[in-house]
Amino acid sequence: MRYIDVQWKHGSDDEPIRLVSEIDAEDYEVRKLEFYSDGSVGFACDVISSHKTFLGDAKVPQLDEINADSEFEGVSISAEEFEHLWTVNVADKY
Repeated sequence: MRYIDVQWKHGSDDEPIRLVSEIDAEDYEVRKLEFYSDGSVGFACDVISSHKTFLGDAKVPQLDEINADSEFEGVSISAEEFEHLWTVNVADKY
């Protein structure tokens, strides 16, 4: 597994400003959190989703490819960091 935290720089209130994903060995999302400028958080996994958040059906690019687009600024995070974010934002939702 790999874990990424990506800031999305844009001007739309309808789109998330931060995307945090758990990605499997084949580069597909397993779990995802989407943070919005109004403070709301969407989430998705194989059994549930919320807000407008769904797992992607395409492979997630590597961070160097993501960061090649000036709208995005991504970093790797640890499994522990991802689990903390997931627990804080999702644990009581299902």
